[in-house]
Amino acid sequence: MTYNWNLEPFSEAERAHGAVLAKELRLAPVVGCLLVRRGITSIEEAKHFFRPKLEDLHDPFLMKDMDKAVARLNRAVGRKEKIMIYGDYDVDGTTAVTLVYKYLRATGCSEHQLDYYIPDRYDEGYGISYRGIDLAHSRGTKLIIVLDCGIKAVEKVAYAKSLGIDFIICDHHNPDDMLPDAVAVLDAKRTDNTYPYEHLSGCGVGFKFMQAYARSNNLPESKLLPLLDLVAVSIASDIVPIMGENRILAYYGLRQLNKRPSLGLQAIINVCGLRNKKIDISDIVFKIGPRINASGRMMNGRKAVELLLSQDAIEAQSRTADIDECNEQRRELDKDVTEQAIDILGELSDVNKKILVIYHPKWHKGVIGIVASRMTERYSRPTIVMTKSGDFISGSARSVGGFDIYKAIEHCKDLLVNFGGHPFASGLTLKEENLEVFRKMITDYAEETVVPETLVPQIDVDAEIDIREVNYKLLDNLKRMGPFGPDNAKPVFVSRNLTDSGGSRVVGKASEHLKVDVAVPANDRQVINGIAFNQAEQCDKVKNGYFCLCYTIEENEFNGNKSLQLLVRDIKEGQEPN
Repeated sequence: MTYNWNLEPFSEAERAHGAVLAKELRLAPVVGCLLVRRGITSIEEAKHFFRPKLEDLHDPFLMKDMDKAVARLNRAVGRKEKIMIYGDYDVDGTTAVTLVYKYLRATGCSEHQLDYYIPDRYDEGYGISYRGIDLAHSRGTKLIIVLDCGIKAVEKVAYAKSLGIDFIICDHHNPDDMLPDAVAVLDAKRTDNTYPYEHLSGCGVGFKFMQAYARSNNLPESKLLPLLDLVAVSIASDIVPIMGENRILAYYGLRQLNKRPSLGLQAIINVCGLRNKKIDISDIVFKIGPRINASGRMMNGRKAVELLLSQDAIEAQSRTADIDECNEQRRELDKDVTEQAIDILGELSDVNKKILVIYHPKWHKGVIGIVASRMTERYSRPTIVMTKSGDFISGSARSVGGFDIYKAIEHCKDLLVNFGGHPFASGLTLKEENLEVFRKMITDYAEETVVPETLVPQIDVDAEIDIREVNYKLLDNLKRMGPFGPDNAKPVFVSRNLTDSGGSRVVGKASEHLKVDVAVPANDRQVINGIAFNQAEQCDKVKNGYFCLCYTIEENEFNGNKSLQLLVRDIKEGQEPN
């Protein structure tokens, strides 16, 4: 695949500010510039960035309706009313439910008073369901705390109110013009938002709610800190920005995850092969999160909550084995559906269109989001994958940089039963008779709004550096910039006019990877090692003259030994310097 390397050189002002930061904080010069590019321009800001502090978290009562939410929860707890904690079936929702349930139990609520509910992806669909409300009513529930969904559930909240059930909504998705008539709506994306940070995960909103509840009752917030491992898992899995308040939450959440995770998360860590290894955001994204998600995709998300609430190691191990088996089933299903989607595209000749809309009535609803991601990556186009779900068609959408898939779907809202999500990932539900009209409308929208450059695979490069700048000091500086994620991505570098030391070669069981050994100029003995996964076909570029690398800098661990390594994203032919 041919990539465009997007590189904007540092301005003179960025270099000047960066030089000051680098000198004062004893950083590699390029790291000073990287901080400035990310909006960190003073010594004080840099210190806060490198050493996040929990005391820098915002006052939770700055959030609109927080006082109302706490007052209603206090009344429910004081009167011993039945409380249902309701959450979405994905990682963000299940971790949020677990966090709120755990904290309320730890601070005095009895098991009889608390209940939790995760809707069935297939029978109930996304968000608040009438079935869940009816179950709450049958159990005498007076208050439902809903997490990671509910911001658009106007009719369902009204229905619950008619049954004498109050709602507190904790969400982080974009609202419609009308908010549900809940006791409180905690969502920093409200148009009348008063909270300083808009990008909390659903679990993050639940954390702020519990923080406010603790302060209003003089409860120890120290009992909240062990739950930050759940917040870190939600932040990584829901792909929210890792700057501002999320950076603090992720930083301390990763610390908890590495030092003393809950029994449920420890069991997942063990089955992932991450025991005794330092866990980072990418480990959550690719190993921990998918296993938690597999519960909601293949059976019911409640199983994930049961695991995360486990208080016995043997019980946690048994529950994890079940979820891991679901994950294996999901992987096989995902592979099959992806192959079928590729075949359908070939038949429809849709690959040349600016958006891909693929439908099959018999696909498993639990994997269409994953398949949409794979198709977006393969074809570099926004993709919507849909299947039949009960009486409706359910779809999952993923996008590429520069195209807001949420706005595209919102453009077609008159055809939809429901929709929601983010600029890069959204979901939708529509009636079957509207499928072809929807396909045409969103295709026309994309044809008008997607610029051709968007459809070429892109790699955003942070800086061009001389290969001689790559050393352990730079690696150590880069480690301090983590945790990495959206808005604080791991720095990507380009180095040009490189030569092979003689050791570069194709490796891997199927000879699919390329080991790159870069000769360091003016030092015959120094070699910098790199690995280019699934790029064996690039070997000739490395062996036959000068070449350029696009890469991140990693610490490789093998047999207990650690070494610096380039993780190569792409390779281009290069010219000999003048």
